Amino acid sequence: MEEIIYLNGSLVPRSGARISVFDQGFLYGYGLFETMRAYHGKIFLLERHIKRLLGSAEAIGLGTSLAGINLGEACRDTLKANKLEDARLRLTVTNGESDSLPWEGKAGQPTIVVTARPYHSFSPEKYGQGFRVGIATLRRCAQSSISGTKSVNYLVNVLARKEAAAHGLDEALLLNEDGYIAEGGGCNVFFVKGSRLVTPSLESGVLPGITRDVIMELADELGIIVTEGTVGLGIIKQCDEAFLTNSMIEIMPLTAVSDGTGNTVTIGTGKPGEITQRLVAAYKERVERETTN
Repeated sequence: MEEIIYLNGSLVPRSGARISVFDQGFLYGYGLFETMRAYHGKIFLLERHIKRLLGSAEAIGLGTSLAGINLGEACRDTLKANKLEDARLRLTVTNGESDSLPWEGKAGQPTIVVTARPYHSFSPEKYGQGFRVGIATLRRCAQSSISGTKSVNYLVNVLARKEAAAHGLDEALLLNEDGYIAEGGGCNVFFVKGSRLVTPSLESGVLPGITRDVIMELADELGIIVTEGTVGLGIIKQCDEAFLTNSMIEIMPLTAVSDGTGNTVTIGTGKPGEITQRLVAAYKERVERETTN
């Protein structure tokens, strides 16, 4: 069966899905997106993803054009149309095609696209090995108000991850302009020191990750203290464990960090630690509870 795409209120086959070459998301990066994971035919934490997108839309001037559009229903309909149980969904909204430049006049008619594709997670062996990451040469800007938006202008993240891949690494860690750790190229990062979680604060130039929030909620339930703040590179040698989070990888152990000059630091024992494994189990239990009812 040909893949089905949600496009501006209609479900269409992939071969017939087209947007204008004058779309302002394409021309100016004026748009937002969310990536979500479905389990058992149900989109996990859909409402939180929609809430984050709508909050960002208000901040960048797209809120009015999205008013009255049921984005959650669009996502659910796309998943159902593709007859998928375990899937990766992407919701993209842009300012659409307009005769005005983005900073002139009224907002255009938005372009709304939802895709749903089969998703196959990393193997148990990979989760057992964990990710090896590098420190990106590009920086996040903590001073920018749009650092906290998941914008289609994703160039810094793309280039950071390309740089990591060129060195044979799984991911990149981005620092902010002050040299503190911000986040991964496509994920948030947590470190474990003793019995405490440490993670960069939102003021460090961090996207407020949906999975990041869930991890902090689960940690609270497990009696694990979470500290948010400025996190220097020294923590890489000081921590006992570390892991990365996003909606697709869930919780991926971080076991080694390369500085790009051939020097690699092993995190803890080089294997997933006890607190990481406790959170993995709690996360999986929550997914099952919320997607099988």
